[in-house]
Amino acid sequence: MQINLSGHHVEITDSLRNYVDTKFEKLERHFDHINNVYVILNVEKLNQKAEATLHVNGGEIFATSEHSDMYAAIDSLIDKLDRQVIKHKEKLNRH
Repeated sequence: MQINLSGHHVEITDSLRNYVDTKFEKLERHFDHINNVYVILNVEKLNQKAEATLHVNGGEIFATSEHSDMYAAIDSLIDKLDRQVIKHKEKLNRH
């Protein structure tokens, strides 16, 4: 799985990159057919925004999350993606 991480109005520090990598490993345990991941971290005034697009076999999965803390926004984003990935996996298994 290749993770492309970019930041808008925020510097991507090593700790932020490691945090994102660690969290996405959790997703890969549930569904190993994730090809590419595009993550954009954005700061708008007081809101920290994290959004991601996952390219998976059979489509794309997108989620976005906002919080006052970037790490909390990433956590929330992973939770949303996790639910969508499990749903996508179940849909694939039905066919």
